[in-house]
Amino acid sequence: MRPYPRFRRSVLQKLIVRSFIPAIIPAVLSCVYAGACAAPLAAVLPPEAPWQGKSMERVVPAADPHATPLERSGFVRSPDYAQTVAYLRSIDAGSRLISLHAFGKSYQGRELYYVLAGKPGAGKPGARKPVVLVQAGIHAGEVDGKDAGLMLLRDIAQRGRDDLLDHVDLVFIPILNVDAHENASEAGRPHQRGPFLKGARTSAQGLDLNRDYARLQSPEVAAVVKLLQQFDPALYIDVHVSDGIDYQYDVTYTFAGWGTYARSQATAQWLMTAYSTDVDKALTADGHLPAAYPSWVDENAPHLGLRISAEGPRYSTGYGDFMGIPTVLVENHTMKPYRQRVLGTYVLLEQSLKTVAREHARIAAAKDRDRAARPAQLMVRWERESVPREVREFKGYRYDSYLSPASGARELRWTGEPQTIAMPVFGVRSTREVTLPRAWWIRPEHTGAIALLRSHGIRMEVLDMSRAAMVDVAQMANGGHRQELRRPSRSVTMPAGSVRIPADQPGRLLAAALLEPESDDSMLANGMFDHALPPESALSRHLLAPLADRLLETAPGLRALFQDAIAKDAAFAADPQARLNWWLERSEYGDRSSWTYPVMMERR
Repeated sequence: MRPYPRFRRSVLQKLIVRSFIPAIIPAVLSCVYAGACAAPLAAVLPPEAPWQGKSMERVVPAADPHATPLERSGFVRSPDYAQTVAYLRSIDAGSRLISLHAFGKSYQGRELYYVLAGKPGAGKPGARKPVVLVQAGIHAGEVDGKDAGLMLLRDIAQRGRDDLLDHVDLVFIPILNVDAHENASEAGRPHQRGPFLKGARTSAQGLDLNRDYARLQSPEVAAVVKLLQQFDPALYIDVHVSDGIDYQYDVTYTFAGWGTYARSQATAQWLMTAYSTDVDKALTADGHLPAAYPSWVDENAPHLGLRISAEGPRYSTGYGDFMGIPTVLVENHTMKPYRQRVLGTYVLLEQSLKTVAREHARIAAAKDRDRAARPAQLMVRWERESVPREVREFKGYRYDSYLSPASGARELRWTGEPQTIAMPVFGVRSTREVTLPRAWWIRPEHTGAIALLRSHGIRMEVLDMSRAAMVDVAQMANGGHRQELRRPSRSVTMPAGSVRIPADQPGRLLAAALLEPESDDSMLANGMFDHALPPESALSRHLLAPLADRLLETAPGLRALFQDAIAKDAAFAADPQARLNWWLERSEYGDRSSWTYPVMMERR
């Protein structure tokens, strides 16, 4: 099985604007005038399917002294930051298995916390147990993982489930995006059933933290990357709630690349086999309906099918894949009741601990194989294939359409009537791959680039004296148009303090994704060098033409190359400006018309 990457947010936003918001406005206005607002979206969401799963047995009564804040509220209100930390402190104080740790600060200065759950002295003497690292609330309106984790920690500490820690440790981040978590509102995520208040998606810095793993512009994700380096987990779980349309599944999950497109093939195969089998079996036994996370070709036309794709290291799943860490993205279905979603997350986390305890040797071997691999190329561009890879059974709901007075068009309407349909699944094909060099070079003045690589744990050598090197130098038109990239080779002298980043290292692919200028996750693509790209004044044609004419007369070697280029490329031969630019690039003024990317590539 291969689940699917993220929904297209822009399509979702259009769907909300067209279908949900016009229906909400009258209800919102009426409740404002009445002085009290109930959940206005309940009237326009698709019908809610009844559910009573076996996982309900994990809920304790609201009067129980160890009940979580969510259980005390009847699964209506999720605790705020202060209540969450206070509850964790109470568990920490009452159990030797649980300890609360700060690991950084948010953009607004709030402490970031993780919980370490483990048995002292368990396992072999001196041996480090495998770690399952669970992260909740990177999108702060999606906090199913927080409330499920509080219940699981309570049961480990107080209700006899400490057996889960016999062969594995748990590291749990209850809220990563804490500033956005405190920016909670009834109006948050209007398409999501519960909890009552929901935090914001973006951080106080204005960033989507699950797009920041390559850039590390946020203190929150920078702190998480340090935790990943500290614990090197056997399994990394990032808990979200889906966007999109209605279907029967309540707990869905995905992995980067899913086999065909995974960069770390060995860990991907383990996730697709042993892990998926265990989790699906556990969820089904407890009354949940698990599946691969569906991503649509077009949400407004679901019959067109589903898509799978590769991922870059900007996402948690992509980052784990590039680093050889088995990583799971949980996407509970947004339209299922909050109680159902939280309990499904509990089952998934519980089973993950059991599976890693049993499979830790296989996981370690898979990680070692992936980190020892030395792929020669990195795919940096891809596009969806026109022919489906397969046709898959999908448990959805029937939908029809209605004429919306607000949009003036026919809009989807979900009926709540179950149906199983055959769904085509589309993959991608590579449109551009780059060959990795032996090493990359960066001069010492580019401190920001060097610091970013260090933050990712990329290994590098620092020159203690100057050294000559033959390198490819990436040049492009000022303004940074990567489609105009050239890679001439030249001998350069790198001063003391320069760094050489060898490609022969476990972080090879992440280094390539950050350093290769054609990568969509490169430092260039992420704007690190935008300040260095002012456009150069163009040399006027009436001056460039006589310059080229003189070179044509006085440089016989260039003249032969020029005539050969004209003979082989009719389009080039017919383009006066291209012909003049050819000479400009080879003149002494050529470097002035281009910008040199500060990362150089050693090929031999």
